[in-house]
Amino acid sequence: MDVQKSAHAPSPTAERSRPDVTRRSQRSRQAIYEAALALVAEVGYPKTTIEGIAARAGVGKQTIYRWWSSKADVLLEAFLDLSEQAARAAGEDTHAIPDTGDLAADLKAVLRATVDELRDPRYEAPYRALAAEGVVNEQLGRDFLTKLLEPSLQLYVDRLRAAQEAGHVRPEADPRIALELFVAPLAQRWLQRSGPLSHAYTDTLVDYALHGLAPR
Repeated sequence: MDVQKSAHAPSPTAERSRPDVTRRSQRSRQAIYEAALALVAEVGYPKTTIEGIAARAGVGKQTIYRWWSSKADVLLEAFLDLSEQAARAAGEDTHAIPDTGDLAADLKAVLRATVDELRDPRYEAPYRALAAEGVVNEQLGRDFLTKLLEPSLQLYVDRLRAAQEAGHVRPEADPRIALELFVAPLAQRWLQRSGPLSHAYTDTLVDYALHGLAPR
């Protein structure tokens, strides 16, 4: 028996009792996400604080500052995590808009899902908070655009380009401008609360965008 090796090797019991730092950190991070989202929904963004998030999550505020520099950063990451979890639970592909060969049907399906998300209280409060704060907080505004909005908009660009290749969209059309015909009105109506959000509304946006207003 190698006495020297056995003297220094950890016992199976020691291995089992050693704390899993990675798992503990992930639990803390998830608790912080949930606390940030809950507080924004309950008291609003201005009254949400790092101290409040820490107390709600059961962690020290130094833990939060070790990972994020501000409550805006916490909220943005928490919202991204929430969206990704929801997409996985629904079995949705977050990297592409479905291509069934019917562009109108595909766009309507995605926009209907977007309306459902915007009307969901779990998403509405943090999404509104991030959109509003991003107007006055330049760094958050850039992060909000690059991490949340741009990836979603690129999915529309990719789907419209595929439709161009299939001959369903004019080849000279700019997909980036084209997507604004249905995405921008929906965003404006939601932000300004200027009208009801419904599947019928988004279906109409797609019909107008794809077929225009001229008589057929």
